[in-house]
Amino acid sequence: MRTVRLAIGWLAGLALLATLGFVLWASARGTPQDLPWTPLDLGQPAGLFTGRKLTALTEDFAQCRALLDRAGVRYTVLPPRHDGQCGYADGVRFTPGGSRRIGFVPAGLGVACPVAAALSMWEWDVVQPAAQAQFGARVASIDHFGSYNCRRIYGRDAGTWSEHATADAVDIAGFRLTDGRRITVARDWQGDGPKARFLHAVRDGACQLFATTLSPDYNAAHADHLHLDQANRGMGGWRACR
Repeated sequence: MRTVRLAIGWLAGLALLATLGFVLWASARGTPQDLPWTPLDLGQPAGLFTGRKLTALTEDFAQCRALLDRAGVRYTVLPPRHDGQCGYADGVRFTPGGSRRIGFVPAGLGVACPVAAALSMWEWDVVQPAAQAQFGARVASIDHFGSYNCRRIYGRDAGTWSEHATADAVDIAGFRLTDGRRITVARDWQGDGPKARFLHAVRDGACQLFATTLSPDYNAAHADHLHLDQANRGMGGWRACR
């Protein structure tokens, strides 16, 4: 028993040292987004806990709106929607202007506020830098397959409800550049050219901001789009990136 108590004591001590080391490292690095207790700021680069903080906004619509306002994102609040087991009370629709420049095709995309917050950071920190790196151009608009859809996962008759059923997901089909070029997930995911590198880069960047990021690497059902969602599994919950 004494040996067991000593082992537990050593483990507790190591855990404490690891925690202190992590705090000192994050403080020295100067990125509050790496710490779980610091406030979220959409204008700061993504850190270790940014994705979890974005997902936590599913429980705080007022805070989510405040963050969008502070970041200069223009939007309108959508009326609450209730369709049996489906619906939302935190929907927003981007409007032109502000610090957000990318449009969505088709226009009028409505999403849950935490998805809007993550999409904004994705544009600023991931999508535009990747486009500049691969093409020397900016993204003008994003093609999508929609957000809200009252259905279960994979459209089954029973089982878990999809995050689309609460507008906490969006499916991204492709991108249109300011110089007229188009990149689509269905056509350009494979290979090692600039378009494929761009798509993989924006997928990888989305993994830092969304609770779930699924691409053609996951399964055939995602062969033509990137599925991005903010499934709230708690601060310690699992996250999916494939």
